Amino acid sequence: MDSLGLAVTSGELAALRLFDIAYTIDLMKAESLWATREGGKVSRAQLTSTPPKALTFGVAPLQLSLGSTRLLLGNREVTAELSVRLYDFGVAALAARVAVADQTWDTFVADFDALDRAVGPTSLAFWTTLLAHVREVVLPALDRPAADASIEEDYLIGTVQAFSEPLDASALRDRVDIAALLSGEKRALSAASRRELLARSFSYYADDMVILTWDRAFIYEPRLDSDVADVIEVANAQLVEFRYYDTLLDDELPRMYERVENARGAMSLLASRRFAHLARRLYTLVAEVTELTERVDNALQVTEDVYLARVYSTALGLFRVPALSESVDRKLAIIRDTYAALYGEASSRRAELLEVSIVLLIMLEIVLMIFRH
Repeated sequence: MDSLGLAVTSGELAALRLFDIAYTIDLMKAESLWATREGGKVSRAQLTSTPPKALTFGVAPLQLSLGSTRLLLGNREVTAELSVRLYDFGVAALAARVAVADQTWDTFVADFDALDRAVGPTSLAFWTTLLAHVREVVLPALDRPAADASIEEDYLIGTVQAFSEPLDASALRDRVDIAALLSGEKRALSAASRRELLARSFSYYADDMVILTWDRAFIYEPRLDSDVADVIEVANAQLVEFRYYDTLLDDELPRMYERVENARGAMSLLASRRFAHLARRLYTLVAEVTELTERVDNALQVTEDVYLARVYSTALGLFRVPALSESVDRKLAIIRDTYAALYGEASSRRAELLEVSIVLLIMLEIVLMIFRH
């Protein structure tokens, strides 16, 4: 491949870090709190070029500007613009974006890797500091804020809007090593590895392209359209939230079994009340998780835009969101069945108690009749 003489005249490097921070977020309240306290730029995210009837956010996330910072990429200092998007289902998507202008393709690749080293998976403190500031301001808008930010995901997106010479997607593949950009590897990859990395590639026009991998994406978009990047972010936000509920239910199932055994071991007089109380608790859990997972499922509504729908569904599959959703549904089904069994057992215990009470009353009446005579 001959990338000599090819320069990226306009583009962007973006590092995302997403956290589960609350059960839900009141976005209107968060917007008011941020505007009052910070006076910074606030907006509701919308897809830039896609008609609302074709593909739109279920509830548009709230985007807050966090200013800028200086990052060291290799031996150069660059300015990164910082922001966060708050999703109503409890996810905060932090972003650091570095503008790219008039640099060679090789420098673009090197800076992409350097950004990963600067604020990637090993740089949690950078993100948690930003997150702490956001949480401090919008805390009253958080319903049941998370005690810690242990559920998180990171992602890198490299975007090129223009090269120093006009290229369509096919010519670009021949000129540059996109697999090296997406893998972060310095050594040459095998043919099989290259095919796997480049397998999830999409183009709508001849001169645009997006390639998705598990932790990185490359976007070539001359029309300055950010919709693909937004769709990738939403898929990551859904991944974070389904990971949270999968972990929550993993922790809840052993406790549920223990409580059921404890209730069964109680005296018959108390067992029905314990069963009823536990059944109500499980019903509440199922209702809450079902409501929130439906909200997560509807975070992005796809109707007519076939291209973005393909990118979105591929991203969801790549991030294993459907598998996690099915796992959550299976665990909810177990809890629903347990609730039904507990409710039935509580009813049975109450009926048994009622029968015993009737027998005792009959015996008491017989004894009283004997003493009267």
